[in-house]
Amino acid sequence: MRAGWPILAIGLLSVLCGYLYTGGPLPLGYVGLGDVLVLIFFGPVAVGGTYYVQALEITPTVLIAGLAPGLLSVAILTVNNLRDMRSDAKAGKRTLAVRFGQTFARREYVFCMLAGIGMPVVLFYVRHGEHPYALLAVLTLPIGRTAIINVCTSNAPSVLNPMLGRTAQLLLLYSILFSVGWNL
Repeated sequence: MRAGWPILAIGLLSVLCGYLYTGGPLPLGYVGLGDVLVLIFFGPVAVGGTYYVQALEITPTVLIAGLAPGLLSVAILTVNNLRDMRSDAKAGKRTLAVRFGQTFARREYVFCMLAGIGMPVVLFYVRHGEHPYALLAVLTLPIGRTAIINVCTSNAPSVLNPMLGRTAQLLLLYSILFSVGWNL
């Protein structure tokens, strides 16, 4: 109630897109739009919406900061799609991994991990050195490196399944380090 109609609109749009992701006449997640939706809704929309409820304003910095959790969430989805390529193709689910192949999916994963983890560096320069402790989030890079190596060198579900969890853990740790660092 504090933030009014903008949050109601974001909430309704989020619910609609959540439904359309796997439901409706043309499930968006089945035609290769899942990655884009995850980036937007798990990133700038979630971060921007949360910020707006607290500050009753939105800034470009908030939206840029929101790209990191969005990108890292896409990385989680990418590992899942890479692991499930064969079954998704048989089921007619045309994820980006199915459409463009393993090499594309691995490159997407690497890009999302590195761009997400590197976002505090971008913000540090955009904000002219403000919030230097937010750079603590970059300490997740060694975890990301291990995950990237595993995702890029194996198709085995026994390797990719743990990388789903590892990437999700990285997202959680990144978010904690970034939030604490930003507020120091």
